[in-house]
Amino acid sequence: MPAPGAATGVVSGSEDCLYLNVTMPTPARPAAGRPVLVWLHGGAFLGGSGSDYDAGGLAVRGEAVVVTVNYRLGIFGYFGHPGLGSAPPFGLADQQAALRWVRANAEHFGGDPDRVTLVGESAGALGTCAHLTSPTAAGLFQRAVLQSGSCAMSFPRGALGPASPAYEPFAAQHDVQTAGALAARRLGCTAERDEEVVACLRGQSTERLATAEQMQSFNRPAYGNRLLPMAPRKALEAGRFHRVPLIQGTNRDEMRLFVGLSLAAFPIRTRDEYRARLTDAFGSAAPAVEARYPAAGHPTPALAWAAALTDRSLTCTTLATGRTIAAHAPDLPLYGYEFGEPEPPVPAGLPRNLDFPYGAAHGFELPFLFSSVATERPLTAPQRALSDRMMDYWTDFARTGSPNGPDAPFWPVLRSAGPRDQPVQSLAAGPGGVRPVDADTAHHCPFWDAVGTTG
Repeated sequence: MPAPGAATGVVSGSEDCLYLNVTMPTPARPAAGRPVLVWLHGGAFLGGSGSDYDAGGLAVRGEAVVVTVNYRLGIFGYFGHPGLGSAPPFGLADQQAALRWVRANAEHFGGDPDRVTLVGESAGALGTCAHLTSPTAAGLFQRAVLQSGSCAMSFPRGALGPASPAYEPFAAQHDVQTAGALAARRLGCTAERDEEVVACLRGQSTERLATAEQMQSFNRPAYGNRLLPMAPRKALEAGRFHRVPLIQGTNRDEMRLFVGLSLAAFPIRTRDEYRARLTDAFGSAAPAVEARYPAAGHPTPALAWAAALTDRSLTCTTLATGRTIAAHAPDLPLYGYEFGEPEPPVPAGLPRNLDFPYGAAHGFELPFLFSSVATERPLTAPQRALSDRMMDYWTDFARTGSPNGPDAPFWPVLRSAGPRDQPVQSLAAGPGGVRPVDADTAHHCPFWDAVGTTG
């Protein structure tokens, strides 16, 4: 997903990144193979590392092998140029190489190569979506979990600040190649022949390539190649996806993260400022959106804006993706969730604003699966119980294809037939926090279907 403010950040890291980390409980070789979870980190295809996620708790509690993966990012992972032809997105190719390694080596770590679950969050979920529709990923995983990133996700114009462009997570190969040719000229690689331009680019230093601007220019995987023949959303609509059991879901207040990060530069203090943002994003539909999300109906105009963006860009597109999948594969085990913990710990380093609580914002479920994710305070006792429940759901799903295990609150499947208000599982702490809820109605998804989700 887009990373607000990243263009002004300092680029750090190493191009020498293709490592993975294997975590397993002891003993390493049980009588029967353990399920394997392969984790793809988020970070807008620009940042992050597999080693940011300590999988010890997940592995031990779930009696599972957990593999966290690095993959190339930014210009190193998603660059294109006519001289490279229809080369696949290198970052996605890295992920598939990791999955092939897991299939070949899982047994050495007590894992079952026929029970591999691909799990991703944010950009990692978008990568997982890509592999669901990638012919070259066939047989590499048997289940998948997508956290806060669906094949239909998009942002309207202005979502990250006034006049910021609309965002689609995948780009046509030709568009990526055009951007690559422009970048080559800026780097002084101006030879007539494409192969000479590519040779010139390969001679550039990592530091010269990995500027903030150029990293941000190449963070959308290209489709129109062997790995990704079609845009994943179109592939799903055509029924071209691997039939594997799925969990997919979102957080109740997803876009509060992005809005909160941008408020210092682009405040939304008044109804007029809110209305201007709606007009920027939705054009002639802005009055209808304002009527559905009136500033007076929320504690602040900024929270109204975040609610509209959450529903339009993440919750409703994810639910729509579920309906698309279920329509093509009605017998496929498909489970939806909404992480709705009202006061989860805030990840360390985020700006705080007393008038703008983050709630269950984008990425705020991660400390409930990985204790290494730094937060401003530890989980409370009820939140630790929720963490245990989520780890059980994830690993039971990896083991059997269903999250439902002994003594767990029942999690119903999604189906294409019947009313559209089919329940997803609410994940929140405390009595009654884990239960089926109607997210479709709560997030006004019929309204967004009528308005449309193009920015």
